[in-house]
Amino acid sequence: MNLSVLPKKPMKNSTPSKQRLDQLLTSLGYASRNESKKLIASGHVTVEGKQVKKSDFKAFHHDVQFNGEPLDPLQGIVILMNKPVGLVCSHDDGEGQLVYDLLPTRWRNRDPKISTIGRLDKETSGLLLLTDDGQLLHRLTSPKYHVPKLYEVTLDRPLKGNEAEIFSAGSLMLNGEKTACLPAKLSIIDETHVTLEITEGRYHQVRRMFAAVGNHVTALHRTRIGNLTLGDLKVGEYRLLSLDELLTVSL
Repeated sequence: MNLSVLPKKPMKNSTPSKQRLDQLLTSLGYASRNESKKLIASGHVTVEGKQVKKSDFKAFHHDVQFNGEPLDPLQGIVILMNKPVGLVCSHDDGEGQLVYDLLPTRWRNRDPKISTIGRLDKETSGLLLLTDDGQLLHRLTSPKYHVPKLYEVTLDRPLKGNEAEIFSAGSLMLNGEKTACLPAKLSIIDETHVTLEITEGRYHQVRRMFAAVGNHVTALHRTRIGNLTLGDLKVGEYRLLSLDELLTVSL
């Protein structure tokens, strides 16, 4: 991914304010506070094209360049990733390789942290959103908004034929749950390949829905959230979303 073409201004609707150069570099993950001061003193930072070596100098984010390149966006970025199988959506590196390992080091060091919007389990691939915006994260994961999500599903055994009716009825109970699943739309590709659109985000929901009707999911791939799709992103690739694209999630 070419980091030199990142947006110069934050996606959030906010009034721009000047910030100290060392605070800017630190919050965006370029370096620790002490390291940022050294980088600024060494001439790595320019403001409106002019070299500034005082770390407490205040400037607008969009006027600052680091090593001749615009700074990464301020808080409010949203990343669309094509998650590979085998990576986990966790900040705990004791669980194996993380989806965050695919991001540039400085993005992993941002403050606030970048986190996934919801999760895909280790064996599920496809469309994953990440953000450092806590309010957006809450909004997109809140059950009350019912954002539609589409999955491609490969099954262990052929369909029985009544699954679409069961899923659409809104009465399917999952093991351990106290409320039925909301209606879901099943579209058949062939007897062991389907797509399923759900509007909830229960734990391992798609796998558990098929288990409830006597089948087993052998492969699961998310292709859409709202109106967002993977487009031509290859496995393991990611890109930043624009505000206009984010609005297509249709909340």
